[in-house]
This record gives sequence, structure tokens and C-alpha cells, in this order.
Amino acid sequence: MWQPNTAQWRIIWIVALLLILGWPPDQGRSLAIKAANWLADPTNSLPALPAQLPIGLDDNGDAVAAHDAEETEYYRQYASSGMTRLRMTLKVATDPFDPSTERQILAGIGILSALAVWRFNERTRT
Repeated sequence: MWQPNTAQWRIIWIVALLLILGWPPDQGRSLAIKAANWLADPTNSLPALPAQLPIGLDDNGDAVAAHDAEETEYYRQYASSGMTRLRMTLKVATDPFDPSTERQILAGIGILSALAVWRFNERTRT
């Protein structure tokens, strides 16, 4: 019965973790992106960029002032340091590709890795 050697086990484990963490659900973000979002701001203390002011509220001075204050605070923190800028970027990060494209890429990585493990097994037997 075939047993993978140490190098093959390393490839299998790394690829399995990559597939589990990177596989996107039908809706939402992959587990890796969710973890990055949470690790960037676990206490939810960083401000998010406020949505654009709705057209109907542009005459309301209080709403405009509140929106401008939120936006000013966001940009103040964004400009404060490189680490804060990175955290704010990671907080709202999404998967880099469309889910179907990402699944195809991850399936290709899995298949090519299986072929590499198989090929590596052929070299050790001869």
C-alpha cells in the first residue's frame, strides 16, 4: 500500500490548507478573506468609509455635516500611519476573483499538486 513520504505529505497538507482557506462560498467571502478582515480589526474600532450621501439628503445641512465628519475621521486615520492604512484596506478586502474563476484556479492548483505528488512518487521508486 502506498504511503506518501515526508515531502509528499508537505505538499498534500499545504495544498489542502490552501484549498480549504481559499475556496469561495456561493455568496460572501472565502475563509481566508474573512480571517484577514477580522484580524485587521478584531474589535471593529477602525472606521469604514461612509457611503455616498443620498441625493435627497444633500439639502439637509445636519446630514451633510455628519457625513463630512465621518469622512474626515476616516481619512484622518487612513493618513495617520502605514500600518493603519494596511489594516483599513484589509478590513474591507474581498476575494480577488469572481467565485467561479477562483474555484477553477484552486481546482487547477489541486490537480497540478496531485500530479506533482504522483510524479515525485515515481522518482523515488526508480
